[in-house]
Amino acid sequence: MAEKFTHLIKLSVGTESVEDLAAWQATAHERWADGQPRHVTRMWPKRAAEVLAGGSIYWVIKGMIQARQRILKLEEVIGQDGVRRCAIVLDKPLLRVAATPKRAFQGWRYLKPEDAPPDLSAARAREESLPPELQSALAEIGVL
Repeated sequence: MAEKFTHLIKLSVGTESVEDLAAWQATAHERWADGQPRHVTRMWPKRAAEVLAGGSIYWVIKGMIQARQRILKLEEVIGQDGVRRCAIVLDKPLLRVAATPKRAFQGWRYLKPEDAPPDLSAARAREESLPPELQSALAEIGVL
């Protein structure tokens, strides 16, 4: 029997595009010795085993789920304030997914595999992104 897994979903606050997120993550070598991108959060996933059994983090950019990254591991990080945090260590490639509208929320949430948008084909992933406003409008009427 295959182990059950789940994904995480997170807003990429202040990011304008998948390219912006990729550029920010490309500086990971300046923050982390291994150069792997991480997202540091206050909360540790209670369902860590499920997340690590094949989960990804899905990024919401400008109100649309637009990309995902495989989650490699979770690491404990103690901040300068002495507070324990969780560093979600991510695989470097950002994989584009079918743009899917998502309302704003705080923190991260679990995302069932059956609710996750599909990856775009390699050819579609290389296409230039539509402006976020146009993506939202097309998704609302069911075109995307």
